[in-house]
Amino acid sequence: MPDLHELRLDTVLRELLHSGARSVLDLGCGGGELLLRLAREAQFCRIVGMDISAEALRDARSLLQAEPAAGARRVELVEASFAVADARFAGFDAVALVETIEHVDAHRLSAVERAVFGSYRPATVVITTPNSEYNPIHGMPAGSFRHPDHRFEWPRAKFRDWVRGVAGRNGYRAAFGDIGGPDPDFGSPTQMAVLSRAV
Repeated sequence: MPDLHELRLDTVLRELLHSGARSVLDLGCGGGELLLRLAREAQFCRIVGMDISAEALRDARSLLQAEPAAGARRVELVEASFAVADARFAGFDAVALVETIEHVDAHRLSAVERAVFGSYRPATVVITTPNSEYNPIHGMPAGSFRHPDHRFEWPRAKFRDWVRGVAGRNGYRAAFGDIGGPDPDFGSPTQMAVLSRAV
């Protein structure tokens, strides 16, 4: 049985494969574990990972260089903020935001929305984020976060309201899913949204 992190990455990969995307932009790519999975799939012709952390990008580069498959060599890594629109990243088929939005101050999410949905406008966007309602299952005290760098963690209703607002403002359809074994009262540890461009 894969752990939650592996399950999350496998679920996002499956969604991206199902979308038919040929090019993927991984925003907040961290150490490159999703990039490595993408590189192993022949479907993806162009793969770019973006992160604001030079250290994370060094880790991603090391991970990709250690992969014997040639596909890992075609991954491009870029040091930048995904809250700032950059014309270089327009035209991707899909964007992944895996456990990243919670690292952004909540008041800056509108900038992320403008960059991803206003400027890049991919056909598919996959977002995952912690479900704060599940935190008591981990034995966490009320108000605490799963990672010291998290700026917020949302309950399911708040996340879905935000996603529906983003979708409605930008011409996307939203579908929701859960990742990890669900609790009947608190849901699953990770919540996911898949947004598909409607226009």
